[in-house]
Amino acid sequence: MTKRNVLIVGRIIIALLALAALVAQIVHLQQLGILNLANIFSYFTILSNVFLSIVFLIGAVALFQHREPSPGFDLVRGSAAVAIIIVGIVYGILLSNQDLGHLLPWVNIVHHYVTPLAGLADWLILPPKSKLRASQLGYWLIYPLVYLVYTLIRGPITGFYPYFFVNPGAVGGYGVVALYCIGIFVAFLVVGGILLFLGNRLPRTLN
Repeated sequence: MTKRNVLIVGRIIIALLALAALVAQIVHLQQLGILNLANIFSYFTILSNVFLSIVFLIGAVALFQHREPSPGFDLVRGSAAVAIIIVGIVYGILLSNQDLGHLLPWVNIVHHYVTPLAGLADWLILPPKSKLRASQLGYWLIYPLVYLVYTLIRGPITGFYPYFFVNPGAVGGYGVVALYCIGIFVAFLVVGGILLFLGNRLPRTLN
C-alpha cells in the first residue's frame, strides 16, 4: 500500500472513530437521562475532535483526488493539529486524575489519546505543502481564544464549567483561572512553534 493510500485510510478511520465515540457518548448520556447537548459541545475536547475529524475527512478526499492542499487548508489543518495535541497534553497534566463522571472509558481513550497522537503523526508524516510563517501562529490561537471567551461568559450564566481550571469557584478566583489560561496559552505557542518548525523542515513526499 502506498503512503498516499495509508494516509487516506488512516484519516478516514480516525475521523470516523472520533465521531463514533462522540455519538456513543451522546447515546450513553441519553440513556442515563442526563443528556445536555449544549454542555457536551462546550468541551474543548469534543469541539477539537470534531474539528480534526472534519479536517481529516476533507484531507482524505483531497488525497484521493490527487489535489494539492491550498495554503488556507494547510493553515486550518495546523490549527486542528495544535488544538488536538493540546487536548492530549492538558488531559495528561491536569485531567487524567480527575473524576470524568459518565464518560465512557473507550471514548476517553479515543478522544484524549488516539486522536492527539493521530493529529501529531499526520502532521509529521505529511507536512504542509505551503511555507508557514511565524506570524501564522496567531491564526492558530483564534480558535482557543474564542473558546475561552465563550466558556468564561457561559459559565456564570449557566453554572456549567467544562473544566475545573476555568471555574473560579473551584480554583480560588479568576486570578487562578488566569494563571491556568496563561499556562495553556504558552503551551499553545510552544506546540504551535514546534509544528510550524517541523512543518517547514520535514520533506513532503507522496507515492
